[in-house]
Formats: sequence, structure tokens, C-alpha cells
Amino acid sequence: MSGPPTVQRHRQPLVDPGTAAARRRRRRQRFDSWGGGLLLVLPSLVALAVFVYGFLGWNIRVSLTSWRGLTPHLDFVWLRNYIALWSDERWGIDVHNIVIFTVVFVLGALTLGFVMALLLERGVRGESFLRSVYLFPMAISFIATGIIWRWLLDNGEGAESAGLNQLLSEVGLGFLRSDWHKSTSSWAIAAVALPAGWAASGYVMALFLAGMRSVPDTVREAARVDGASELQVLWHVIRPAIRPVLLSAVVILVHVSLKTFDLLYAMDQRNLKIDVPSLYMWFTTFDGGFYNRGATIATLLLFGVVLVTAPYIWYAVRRERR
Repeated sequence: MSGPPTVQRHRQPLVDPGTAAARRRRRRQRFDSWGGGLLLVLPSLVALAVFVYGFLGWNIRVSLTSWRGLTPHLDFVWLRNYIALWSDERWGIDVHNIVIFTVVFVLGALTLGFVMALLLERGVRGESFLRSVYLFPMAISFIATGIIWRWLLDNGEGAESAGLNQLLSEVGLGFLRSDWHKSTSSWAIAAVALPAGWAASGYVMALFLAGMRSVPDTVREAARVDGASELQVLWHVIRPAIRPVLLSAVVILVHVSLKTFDLLYAMDQRNLKIDVPSLYMWFTTFDGGFYNRGATIATLLLFGVVLVTAPYIWYAVRRERR
């Protein structure tokens, strides 16, 4: 008798060759869709990681040391530099000054920029020329702006009077004469915020004007049906459009104010009445050699910028997801 027939077992391939090839094609297509773009921006990402975030990390590291002088001293003192800074009288003056400077600078730039945008929006002759004039201060460096306004805000008397004080005297408004940023008042820093606001107002004007002109003409015509005045119609129409622009402008201006250095340096670099954290950081680092304290001030300025920008980014992301 012959035994039962032998059953031949055929092993099935673990992966279907057709399916594997399809997967490879899909992976290749996915890489082709984003791989080229990634390779294009990769040098910028590497530079950003090294020269921005890498240096930020190094700055925070130095702020936790006792490094003074040209010889690096990278021990850990933890938060000792931050505690010592907040007990420093000059730092208290600087914080007071930067708060006043920021408030006056932001409000001044917003007001002037909005008024200029409103004038252009209503339609005036020579709009292209006026728009260029309004934007021109933005093209001037803060160093040049500081030198010009240092003369305009001169506090000389009599024959030595110059700038705005001389102009006020000649037009019979001498009682408005001021010592400006050389005043003994704690609000002397507000005088320096004037040229800063003047320089930034053109940029703010461009933001507001773009928001106003984003409103369709149909919306404008619908608002005129109720018989409201031209100004009422304009305000009713542009109010929703300028709300996000206003928020963006405030964040940008506060960010700029915290970092302002060259304008103040050019106007009166040794005047404690207009001293701010950025000036203190410069002098304590490069004149005094206190690299640990300079890094501490820079880190606090970084945290200040983050506190301003992080809520705006969170708000913008949430709004886009709706």
C-alpha cells in the first residue's frame, strides 16, 4: 500500500511585490512633494538654529555664570545675577524709563499713523507723493534720526537756543519751551519717544491703510444706505478691518521699543534720565566687562519680547483654526 499523497506546501511571500513597489512610489512622491522645499530652506534653518537659537542659549548660559573680563569663567551661580540686578538702582531707573518710553512711543505712532492713513483713505490729491513722504522716516536709520532730533530738542537758551525751542520763540510760543530729554523730570524719556514714534508712524500708516482698503466696495455702499455721514460710514466700515491690524501694530511697536538702542545712543548716551535696559546692557558689557550682567539683561529683554509676542501668536493660531 502506498501512503497518503504528499502535500506540497508553498510559502507565500511576506510582502506582495506589487504592494511594496506601490509603497515605494508613494514614499518617493511624498519626498518629491516636500523634499525639494526642505533642501532649499535647509541652509537657512541651520543658520537660524546656530546663529539665533544657539546664541540665545549661549547667552542664557552666560547669564548663569560669574564671567567678568575677557577670560571666560563658566561656573554656575544659578539665579544670583538676576537677583542682584533687581536690587540695582540703575536697573530700576531703566525699567521705569522703558515703560514710559514704550507707552508714549506706541500711542504716538498709532495715533499719527492712523490719522495719516485716514487722510489717505478719504482720497486726497497727490496720494502717491504723500505716501512716500509718510514712509520716508522709516527709511532713515535711527542713528541719523537721533542726530537730527538731538539738534531739534536742544535745550539752549537765548542766542544758544536752537531747534524746536527757537521755533517756538520766533512764533510767540516761548512759554512752551522745554528742556526735553535733558529735563530733570522723570518723564524726560518721553521726549525721546517723540522721534521714535515719528520714525515708526509711516509703517503704522501702511498697516492701517492696507486694512482699510481691504474692505470691499459693496460693504461701503451698503453702509451708505442708512443716510449716515461720510465719517460715520467710514468708521462703521473700517472698524472691523483695523482691529486685527491694531493688534499686530501694537505687538510690533512694543517689540521695537524694548530693543531700541541706536536712537538713544545717538541722542544722549550718558544721560541716566533716558537710560534704558539696552543701553545698560551695552555699557555694562563692553565698558565694564561684566559679561554675566550684560547677558542677564539681554535674557530679561528676550523674556519681555516673548511675553509680548507669545499671546499674539496664540491668538493668531486660534483664529486661523476657526
